[in-house]
Amino acid sequence: MAMAVMASSAQATARLQLASSNPTKSSVRSLSSCASVAVRGFQPLSLQARGRLSRAGPLRIRAAAKDTEEDKVSKLVDAAPKAAGSAVNQLLGIKGASAETNKWKIRLQLTKPVTWAPLIWGVLCGAAASGNFQWTLEDVAKSLTCMLMSGPLLTGYTQTINDWYDREIDAINEPYRPIPSGAISEPEVIAQIWILLLGGLGVAYGLDRWAGHDFPIILCTAIGGSFLSYIYSAPPLKLKQSGWIGNYALGSSYISLPWWAGQALFGTLSWDVVILTLLYSTAGLGIAIVNDFKSIEGDRQMGLQSLPVAFGIDTAKYICAASIDVTQLAVAAYILYQGKTYYGLGLLALIIPQIILQFKYLLVDPVKYDVKYQASAQPFFVFGLLLTALATSH
Repeated sequence: MAMAVMASSAQATARLQLASSNPTKSSVRSLSSCASVAVRGFQPLSLQARGRLSRAGPLRIRAAAKDTEEDKVSKLVDAAPKAAGSAVNQLLGIKGASAETNKWKIRLQLTKPVTWAPLIWGVLCGAAASGNFQWTLEDVAKSLTCMLMSGPLLTGYTQTINDWYDREIDAINEPYRPIPSGAISEPEVIAQIWILLLGGLGVAYGLDRWAGHDFPIILCTAIGGSFLSYIYSAPPLKLKQSGWIGNYALGSSYISLPWWAGQALFGTLSWDVVILTLLYSTAGLGIAIVNDFKSIEGDRQMGLQSLPVAFGIDTAKYICAASIDVTQLAVAAYILYQGKTYYGLGLLALIIPQIILQFKYLLVDPVKYDVKYQASAQPFFVFGLLLTALATSH
């Protein structure tokens, strides 16, 4: 059978050469007839026969096999830029991640651990602002549990649900991310969302009991933040469609909510602190804009009105810088007005490097230098947040 197929192939090749050198009507008819006979006479070959034919000559016959789920995942993950990929970036859930097939690492990537840090820091700021935190084993355990709730659990929930509803945009901007690439299945993503949400709310309730609250203020804060996360990402509201509202919601969830949880755990949450942290969240709006620059193409195609899409990159980068700087300058002025001179001057000293770094990175090319700007400027911002918390506690 193999010899017959090879003979047919040789005949077809000879007739094709003849037809190409003298393309008459008869030669074309002859070639067509040969092709027709070859198709009608073809019988499926065994895998062994295919292997022998493949080694024997240029003829290659491949059976079309239906891809298994694993094959699809492998092919799509292979589309990721492995050469430039980083295993560390993969674990942190940031741009430039390497391809990964381990499900637990993929689950961790979905929660974007790099985004936990501001929430964990916010809890620390709230504890400091309460004025009641003591370096005892119990207080340290309380704060660590609150950080677990705010960071890995509820921030992990927020990031996973955001990636779920952003899967179509990510298919354009970052097609190698876990969900659009198929590296993790839809039921697995849904299960992760529910486990993180319910786990976070359960820990919040436990913290209220631990602190002896008559009213479950930490649980209510957690429920409010979780609902905000949902409407930020999910239709029909999908707050992120609006650059102003969406980014402010994101900023407040990173600054105000963990601060409130930390302060309520160790003391009393007062209205002046609530207002101050909501004001500080305007700076969080600016930080959120930085994350929008890398997604501008996908946002534009999907009709999302992020500020870089609505105003263009050049205008948006100045809005971003102004919201960060003006907010912090206003807070520093408020602290100085309260007579807390050293805290106010300390905050001003932390604002200056941020402005310098904006001119070096953000205002030069926010798309290219977004990660560098965040990595270099964020430490000054978060220490300014802690300094403000200490100022309110004294």
